[in-house]
Amino acid sequence: MKKALITGVNGQDGSFLSDFLLKKGYEVHGIIRRSSSFNTSRIEHLYVEELKSSDNFYIHYGDMTDTSNIIRLISEIKPDEIYNLAAMSHVKVSFETPEYTADVDGIGTLRILEAVRILGLEKKTRIYQASTSELYGKVQEVPQRETTPFYPRSPYGVAKLYGYWITKNYRESYDMFAVNGILFNHESERRGETFVTRKITMAVARIANGKQNKILLGNLDAKRDWGYAKDYVECMWLILQHDTPEDFVIATGEMHTVREFATLAFKHAGIEVEWQGEGIDEKGINARTGEVIVEVNPEYFRLAEVEQLLGDPSKAKKLLGWNPTSTSFEELVEIMVTHDCNLLKEEKSAITEY
Repeated sequence: MKKALITGVNGQDGSFLSDFLLKKGYEVHGIIRRSSSFNTSRIEHLYVEELKSSDNFYIHYGDMTDTSNIIRLISEIKPDEIYNLAAMSHVKVSFETPEYTADVDGIGTLRILEAVRILGLEKKTRIYQASTSELYGKVQEVPQRETTPFYPRSPYGVAKLYGYWITKNYRESYDMFAVNGILFNHESERRGETFVTRKITMAVARIANGKQNKILLGNLDAKRDWGYAKDYVECMWLILQHDTPEDFVIATGEMHTVREFATLAFKHAGIEVEWQGEGIDEKGINARTGEVIVEVNPEYFRLAEVEQLLGDPSKAKKLLGWNPTSTSFEELVEIMVTHDCNLLKEEKSAITEY
């Protein structure tokens, strides 16, 4: 039985990857940070006794800033595969916590690579580093591919740039199977509530049910390549099964604006949006009631905006046989809106029963 170690296992990608690997017959070990509040809702179905769906899932406490802890865990588990998904991944917050972001996202990657090397596991353990489309930042060509020059525009992107290059350096210096998956935006019903896509779908559910009047958003013209996280974790696994260690762009090859995402989300909830005005004065109007349901708030603008990200998944399609659009953009938005509408109904039901 293969063993996999996942950092950031309680995040969106970590939870989907755990589900995927367990179905593949893996023994899965996940690292989470100790917290005074519960932060494991995405993986409770894997370890809570009454909900448990697998006996091959194990949780360990750890932190990407703790070198001795990382070395100890890798030494004890001796994993066949490591998926480094842990990160301070919120771009805007990275401007407020740049040093911490660098330590976790940049040096944290080095700690894992060094642990594998020090323990003599270079030939046994394959390492997947979660890189990001934010590496491209101020894009130098469209679409972005494996050979496109990087130009990160945030402390998060810069920290991930170090993670990317140190992974590549260890691969070339120590002949390790260490690879980067350059993931473009990938969303799901498990996305954190502070990310714009989930913020939109949750607000749409509340507005549709009379629980909220409107939503405040930042740059409506920002363009992103949005895919479904559940599809993307399959590509992570495929990258580590490839015969040779190579870096891959993981994207859909399609681009949509924040405005398009919001329009489609409202449509799935039965609300037609009409857009009026420009720039910070632009508003989304409920076509049926005439009420303002979307407004722009400059506070949500980035200090250094990334205007457009569009990935070219040709290499992954050709060499890995991966289908980047098995879940379409429209299906992704529908999945998220439906989930949040149902979540709201469950909350109302629980209150009624209480």
